[in-house]
Amino acid sequence: MDLYLEGYNSFICGGAMGFDTLAAECVLAMKERFPEISLSLFLPCRDQTEKWDSLASLKKYKEILGAADSVEYISDFYTDTCMHDRNRHMVDSSSVCVAYLNSVKGGTAYTVKYAEKQGLRIINLAKAPDQLYFS
Repeated sequence: MDLYLEGYNSFICGGAMGFDTLAAECVLAMKERFPEISLSLFLPCRDQTEKWDSLASLKKYKEILGAADSVEYISDFYTDTCMHDRNRHMVDSSSVCVAYLNSVKGGTAYTVKYAEKQGLRIINLAKAPDQLYFS
């Protein structure tokens, strides 16, 4: 809501289980009240869910996919770099990075560091409210 009130109305999510799903659900809930909001999904590959074993996660993924305003696939099939390429593409298409970062290692940490290097404002929801904004 804060970002919307600041004038942001286009949001991008990466389609992963966990935080990406929660973020997409929040954007879609906001879109019900404010139809000018758009949700774009940048997905690593078309077969992203092939190894998911949670039926609930698959169902939620398909719901989000159907409700998104646009869907862009980085690759048709999984590759060693498709997740990394998706993350960089999200950053390169953004001016704010909203993350849930609680580790200095891994894909989220790399992506947030890349976003900082690209000059994006970082909002880390894993931090206390007075520590959310890094830049």
